[in-house]
Amino acid sequence: MLLRRVLPYTTAALVAAMIYAGWTIYSRLTENRRAEEEAAARKLEFDQKTLNMIGSDLKITSFYAPPAIHAGEKALVCYGVANAKRVRIEPDIESITPSLGRCIEAAPRKTTEFTLTAEDGVGHSVSQTIVVKVQ
Repeated sequence: MLLRRVLPYTTAALVAAMIYAGWTIYSRLTENRRAEEEAAARKLEFDQKTLNMIGSDLKITSFYAPPAIHAGEKALVCYGVANAKRVRIEPDIESITPSLGRCIEAAPRKTTEFTLTAEDGVGHSVSQTIVVKVQ
């Protein structure tokens, strides 16, 4: 008899709890989706500003290394290119890909002249040279 009196109230409480849980889950999913869309829009805007600053011309934006190292030491050779399809450093350190900014380790045994060459895929290329002295 007590169960019959309490059952409608517990059923109503259970239904209310399920509705509340469902609404909470739905609202959080909606908020997360909106936040992801806003983040994607900000990233797209930032990427577009970056492209506008760089321009559409093939260019080497940076190419540097320490001017001198001691024998047996390693040096970071850093480069950045814009609008390139292929890049290479000679003498070959390792296989590299186009990047707005990347550094690779080199261990020259003697004073070495490194040449970065970037190509755009339609026949244009640019090069820049740096020297790392080994003391």
